[in-house]
Amino acid sequence: MGLPHVTIPKKLPLIVVADGVLLPGSTIRIPVTTVKNINLVRSRLTSGSKLASTIIGIVTKEPGKESKVNALHEIGTAGVVIQVTGTNWPRPSYSLLVTGLCRFRLQSIIQEHPYPVAIVTQLDDIKDITDENDEQPTELVSEFKEAAQKLINLLDISVPAVAKLKDLVERVPSRQLADVVAALVRATLPERLQVLDAIDVATRLRVTLPLLLRHIQRLKDVREAGSEEGNKENRIVHISRGGRNLLPDPDSLDDSENEVAELEEKIKATNMPEEVHKAAVKELGRLKRMAQHMPDYSMTRNYLDLIVELPWSITVKETCNIRKAREDLDADHYGLQKVKRRVLEYLAVRQLRGDLKGPILCFVGPPGVGKTSIAKSIATTLGRPYCRMSLGGVSDQHDIRGHRRTYIGAMPGRVIQALRNVKVKNPVMLLDEIDKLGTGIHGDPGAALLEVLDPEQNSTFTDTYLNLPFDLSQVLFVATANSLSTIATPLLDRMEVIHVPGYTQEEKVMIGQLHLLPKQLQEHGLSSDILDMSKESIATIIGEYTREAGVRTLERKIGAVCRAIAVQVAEKRRDHEDEAKTSEEMITEAEDRDRRTEQHADETREIELRQEVGEVPQQSGINLSKLREHMDLPVIVDPKLIYDILGPPIFQSGLAGRVSVPGVAVGLAWTPVGGEVMVVEASRTVGDSGLTLTGQLGSVMQESAKIAMSWVRQHAFLLQLDKDFMKDEEIHMHFPAGAINKDGPSAGVTILTVLVSLLSNRCVRSDVAMTGEITLNGVVLPVGGIKEKLLAAHRAGLTTVVIPAANKKDLEDIPNSVLNEIEVVLVNTVEEVLQAAFDDFTDILGENDDGVPAKPLPSKL
Repeated sequence: MGLPHVTIPKKLPLIVVADGVLLPGSTIRIPVTTVKNINLVRSRLTSGSKLASTIIGIVTKEPGKESKVNALHEIGTAGVVIQVTGTNWPRPSYSLLVTGLCRFRLQSIIQEHPYPVAIVTQLDDIKDITDENDEQPTELVSEFKEAAQKLINLLDISVPAVAKLKDLVERVPSRQLADVVAALVRATLPERLQVLDAIDVATRLRVTLPLLLRHIQRLKDVREAGSEEGNKENRIVHISRGGRNLLPDPDSLDDSENEVAELEEKIKATNMPEEVHKAAVKELGRLKRMAQHMPDYSMTRNYLDLIVELPWSITVKETCNIRKAREDLDADHYGLQKVKRRVLEYLAVRQLRGDLKGPILCFVGPPGVGKTSIAKSIATTLGRPYCRMSLGGVSDQHDIRGHRRTYIGAMPGRVIQALRNVKVKNPVMLLDEIDKLGTGIHGDPGAALLEVLDPEQNSTFTDTYLNLPFDLSQVLFVATANSLSTIATPLLDRMEVIHVPGYTQEEKVMIGQLHLLPKQLQEHGLSSDILDMSKESIATIIGEYTREAGVRTLERKIGAVCRAIAVQVAEKRRDHEDEAKTSEEMITEAEDRDRRTEQHADETREIELRQEVGEVPQQSGINLSKLREHMDLPVIVDPKLIYDILGPPIFQSGLAGRVSVPGVAVGLAWTPVGGEVMVVEASRTVGDSGLTLTGQLGSVMQESAKIAMSWVRQHAFLLQLDKDFMKDEEIHMHFPAGAINKDGPSAGVTILTVLVSLLSNRCVRSDVAMTGEITLNGVVLPVGGIKEKLLAAHRAGLTTVVIPAANKKDLEDIPNSVLNEIEVVLVNTVEEVLQAAFDDFTDILGENDDGVPAKPLPSKL
């Protein structure tokens, strides 16, 4: 039965669209982004529960009048909302799936806010699709259905949507046939509005028929242009869910063909291995047989783009001039002799034997010592491109190996991406912060690096995304790390570790004078004629305002001094310019400023670009002769000026005052950021809890404290202590900076010295620091990090350092400038430690009955 008397409400809320037309009988998806449309969705669709609330009006803005208010098309379509999707975060956005019911004419807008509401007049009836009461012109309807059938015959009938369309065309009433077909064929916005405006069915059929015939002809042209018989249907049709967007733009097929042809030419031109070439040709064949709308099309296209862009055989000729390489390294870095020597060794062997595989170097040291800049200098010295891959925080093995192509959003690993960007197969690749790799639910990236960094395996490295072997043997890998403790042993075994320790005071002064100061002067628009900073001033900044192994803080402090001087220069320069100008000159300058800026904009950008690449030196633009009339040049940076700019000294040597009481000693510790001086304190009070340790100590340091206490108990008679000296007493030992975890086998001698000082009521020498581990029998064992610890003691102004005798070999790495200012005491037993730590060691041991000082007991080992 038909439904001829079903009507829509006279008052309809309106959804205004800018580039779409909803025709009766068709279904489209409408994005909702404007404020009024969002208000309508929230008020009627997401909160209403009645069926009537889902009926809305869809009206289109008049083409060419989008900027005008209320420039709406007179004829609209009433529709029922089938589906509402969207989100409120981070901003409201909805999407409506609407099916057209009938046409209406806008009479008047009765409401503008919060959403428009209009009085409408229904123009055609809402009838059921099965209604056979059809009295339209037979000849016109037959001609239209015949053309629609031709269209269907050009499509792939095996596609469910095409079969559904065929059934729909056969049984749809003639009054809806034109609307259904017009919604499917390709047409412009004015053409669709023309179909919408055709109230009479015959007129509607006559308007739609040319559109249908035109589209049929376009599809025929596309089919005739196809070169592969089995690919014709797939290349013609794109049917999306619900029958919307049925046919593509045939012009886009021409672009697709050009892209495929371009890819084919690139594959032929790229000199890739035979295995890779076969895989690329195979994937290209799949791409040719694939419709552009298919999900695998873009994935295969991206895969082929990666293959043709990888440098399978592209290498850059490197520089093997040993003398020039030595000069470049010396110019870029002060000190670091081990690193420079290793790079020169590689160059020498490379010069003698051209097929040397790239080594895997790992620079280990505290922050700010120049590990990353060394890698850049190596690339510059070798003449190779440089690429950096930061590994800090990476916890997914797919970041290294890549994802499988079957996953949505799959990408190659970072190694392959870096080679794709650098466009050569023998770059210098920096693996930055390799010690900060994590392990998550997606595997261990450190394990994935094993194949990358193994010289015996990386010649056939296979990325999961690429799934083809790529030769990494010519890549020079350089890794950086702050600590070796967090690097897995198998990964560490594949790298050649080169320690880059902190700088000495003299090295920092030279680095500041030769590198940091010129860099900061250039960055702040100054020159050596304006600011003069002597070595003594740099040494003052290093000693009183920095306490680090590297030079980053030193560079920031020098930059702060340069900024303060730049402020003074700018003020004086402005005052001088204002005095020199007359009022007429200032007015003329103001009028011509914009014109001069526009004329010289291009020239300025070119000069800046050339300055960035080092072709043109940057000029400060300061007239020194005129500036000297207003201020004394150069500005001499002395301690008073440093104090005025940087404030009171941050670091001062206060160890003498802290060690001037019993129960306090200075120890040396190793940290990932260099050596540190640590003051250990102990107090003796009434109690029965024994030995209490505070300061976030690890299990190893707690055991060292127990060993030290056992040695003191064992030798109580030697120290003139009662056998039960701990009865009704407790000792509290504290390691400052309690918020930092501390652990390691090097605090034994310091803890023992603190206990002896406390129990004997003697003060430890204030200029002595110590490190080493002890046994129950008083033997001092060797420890690590000797160079970092000695440099820390030197920075703190200590003059005597006690270290295990077994660490004598480590003194070869200590600069002579440090050894000349520090007395290193080598010890084998605890007694030797106490002799070096106390001035009155014989008084601590006491005297025997004959008045002869007691001798220290020899070790039992």
